Amino acid sequence: MVRKTGKMYIFELETDAKEVILKGSWNGWKGEKMKKNKQGVFTKRKKLNSGVYEFGYVVDSKWVADKSLELVDSPFGSKNSLLRVER
Repeated sequence: MVRKTGKMYIFELETDAKEVILKGSWNGWKGEKMKKNKQGVFTKRKKLNSGVYEFGYVVDSKWVADKSLELVDSPFGSKNSLLRVER
């Protein structure tokens, strides 16, 4: 799930995984480690410029798309989530 709060976007994924890494087209698909909060939800806050971005999560080495958003095909045979950012 992605929430907007002010100028920030908060990426959240509830899972019992050991590690979650956020990857997206906004930075050339560089991995960004997410932190697990007290409720057991992995979170990452980001400020993004206007645009349309593809992204997903690497959950314990497995690619996972955010199914609460529109999904698009990736060139690797999986799905990416689509995030539209407007300012």
